[in-house]
Amino acid sequence: QLQLVESGGDLVQPGGSLRLSCAASLFSFNAYAIGWFRQAPGKEREGVSCISSSGGMTKYADSVKGRFTISRDNAKNTVYLQMNSLEPEDTAIYYCAAGNICVLGEAYTYWGQGTQVTVSS
Repeated sequence: QLQLVESGGDLVQPGGSLRLSCAASLFSFNAYAIGWFRQAPGKEREGVSCISSSGGMTKYADSVKGRFTISRDNAKNTVYLQMNSLEPEDTAIYYCAAGNICVLGEAYTYWGQGTQVTVSS
Protein backbone atom coordinates (compact mmCIF):
# COMPACT_ATOMS: atom_id res chain seq x y z
CA GLN A 1 0.00 0.00 0.00
CA LEU A 2 1.25 3.44 -0.90
CA GLN A 3 2.09 5.63 2.08
CA LEU A 4 2.57 9.38 1.78
CA VAL A 5 4.41 11.62 4.22
CA GLU A 6 4.27 15.40 3.98
CA SER A 7 6.94 17.69 5.40
CA GLY A 8 8.08 21.28 5.20
CA GLY A 9 5.22 23.03 6.96
CA ASP A 10 6.20 25.89 9.21
CA LEU A 11 5.34 29.34 10.54
CA VAL A 12 6.24 32.00 7.99
CA GLN A 13 5.64 35.73 7.64
CA PRO A 14 3.37 37.13 4.92
CA GLY A 15 5.29 37.40 1.67
CA GLY A 16 7.55 34.52 2.62
CA SER A 17 8.13 31.16 0.97
CA LEU A 18 7.98 27.51 1.89
CA ARG A 19 8.57 24.28 0.04
CA LEU A 20 6.44 21.31 0.99
CA SER A 21 7.50 17.76 0.20
CA CYS A 22 5.40 14.65 -0.26
CA ALA A 23 7.46 11.49 -0.02
CA ALA A 24 6.05 8.11 -1.07
CA SER A 25 6.92 4.66 0.16
CA LEU A 26 6.57 2.60 -3.03
CA PHE A 27 8.83 2.34 -6.05
CA SER A 28 5.69 2.50 -8.24
CA PHE A 29 5.19 6.09 -7.16
CA ASN A 30 5.69 7.28 -10.73
CA ALA A 31 2.45 5.56 -11.77
CA TYR A 32 0.37 7.97 -9.70
CA ALA A 33 -0.88 11.47 -10.15
CA ILE A 34 -0.33 13.54 -7.00
CA GLY A 35 -2.55 16.26 -5.64
CA TRP A 36 -2.03 18.85 -2.92
CA PHE A 37 -5.01 19.88 -0.81
CA ARG A 38 -5.45 22.16 2.15
CA GLN A 39 -7.95 22.61 4.93
CA ALA A 40 -8.20 25.77 6.99
CA PRO A 41 -9.99 25.84 10.36
CA GLY A 42 -13.75 25.84 9.88
CA LYS A 43 -13.49 25.36 6.12
CA GLU A 44 -13.82 22.46 3.73
CA ARG A 45 -10.76 20.84 2.25
CA GLU A 46 -9.90 22.31 -1.14
CA GLY A 47 -7.68 21.24 -4.00
CA VAL A 48 -4.60 23.42 -4.45
CA SER A 49 -2.59 21.78 -7.20
CA CYS A 50 -1.94 18.48 -8.91
CA ILE A 51 0.60 16.90 -11.23
CA SER A 52 0.25 13.96 -13.58
CA SER A 53 2.28 10.78 -13.16
CA SER A 54 4.81 11.86 -15.79
CA GLY A 55 4.89 15.46 -14.62
CA GLY A 56 3.73 16.64 -18.01
CA MET A 57 0.48 18.16 -16.79
CA THR A 58 -0.16 20.40 -13.82
CA LYS A 59 -3.21 22.22 -12.49
CA TYR A 60 -3.63 25.00 -9.95
CA ALA A 61 -6.49 26.54 -8.03
CA ASP A 62 -7.11 30.15 -9.05
CA SER A 63 -6.18 31.31 -5.56
CA VAL A 64 -2.59 30.06 -5.90
CA LYS A 65 -1.85 30.52 -9.60
CA GLY A 66 1.37 32.42 -10.13
CA ARG A 67 2.46 31.86 -6.52
CA PHE A 68 2.66 28.08 -6.12
CA THR A 69 4.57 25.61 -8.28
CA ILE A 70 4.20 21.85 -8.17
CA SER A 71 6.94 19.50 -9.37
CA ARG A 72 8.01 15.91 -8.95
CA ASP A 73 11.20 13.90 -8.83
CA ASN A 74 10.23 10.32 -9.58
CA ALA A 75 13.75 9.10 -8.89
CA LYS A 76 13.29 10.30 -5.31
CA ASN A 77 9.62 9.32 -5.03
CA THR A 78 8.86 12.89 -4.03
CA VAL A 79 6.52 15.67 -5.10
CA TYR A 80 7.18 19.27 -4.12
CA LEU A 81 4.96 22.30 -3.69
CA GLN A 82 6.92 25.53 -3.83
CA MET A 83 4.86 28.28 -2.23
CA ASN A 84 5.88 31.91 -2.72
CA SER A 85 4.29 35.22 -1.74
CA LEU A 86 2.43 33.51 1.05
CA GLU A 87 -0.63 35.19 2.48
CA PRO A 88 -2.44 34.69 5.80
CA GLU A 89 -5.26 33.08 3.78
CA ASP A 90 -2.85 30.26 2.89
CA THR A 91 -2.81 29.13 6.51
CA ALA A 92 -4.04 25.54 6.60
CA ILE A 93 -3.09 21.93 6.99
CA TYR A 94 -1.70 20.78 3.66
CA TYR A 95 -2.22 17.21 2.49
CA CYS A 96 -0.88 15.30 -0.46
CA ALA A 97 -2.77 12.49 -2.13
CA ALA A 98 -2.11 9.90 -4.83
CA GLY A 99 -4.52 8.72 -7.49
CA ASN A 100 -5.06 7.85 -11.12
CA ILE A 101 -5.60 11.30 -12.62
CA CYS A 102 -4.62 14.89 -11.93
CA VAL A 103 -7.74 16.68 -10.72
CA LEU A 104 -8.43 19.26 -8.04
CA GLY A 105 -11.36 17.25 -6.73
CA GLU A 106 -11.07 14.54 -4.10
CA ALA A 107 -10.69 11.60 -6.49
CA TYR A 108 -7.58 10.21 -4.84
CA THR A 109 -7.02 6.85 -3.22
CA TYR A 110 -4.14 7.46 -0.85
CA TRP A 111 -3.73 10.38 1.55
CA GLY A 112 -0.99 11.65 3.81
CA GLN A 113 -1.41 12.90 7.37
CA GLY A 114 -0.83 16.56 6.58
CA THR A 115 1.63 19.30 7.49
CA GLN A 116 0.73 22.63 9.10
CA VAL A 117 1.43 25.88 7.27
CA THR A 118 0.87 29.09 9.23
CA VAL A 119 1.31 32.50 7.64
CA SER A 120 1.39 35.21 10.25
CA SER A 121 3.41 38.22 11.33
